[in-house]
Amino acid sequence: MDDEVAKWLYDALQASKQIRKFVGDKSAEDYTSDALLSSAVERQFEIVGEALKRIRDRDEEFIEGIDGWRGAISFRNILAHGYDDIDNEVVWGIMKMTCRCSSVVLKFT
Repeated sequence: MDDEVAKWLYDALQASKQIRKFVGDKSAEDYTSDALLSSAVERQFEIVGEALKRIRDRDEEFIEGIDGWRGAISFRNILAHGYDDIDNEVVWGIMKMTCRCSSVVLKFT
């Protein structure tokens, strides 16, 4: 793994940790009613997706070892480009589903 891939992987892992920290013991209602919280979580998901996209572009073999990378990149694109169509309940559901992984979004195979 080259230094850039290592940096992007670190960025994705840090963003994943931030999502977990931001959400903590919040409820779906807390999430949907708090624009600051939802914006912060969405931003961290964007960082995860962008970092994984950069890893994919640099090292196609390495990215295959990261479970869910395609979904994370697609979700980042939806957040970044479909901002006017974002459903907070859907984002909450994705966040809760991915929290079951050891590091929120990234689960290595």
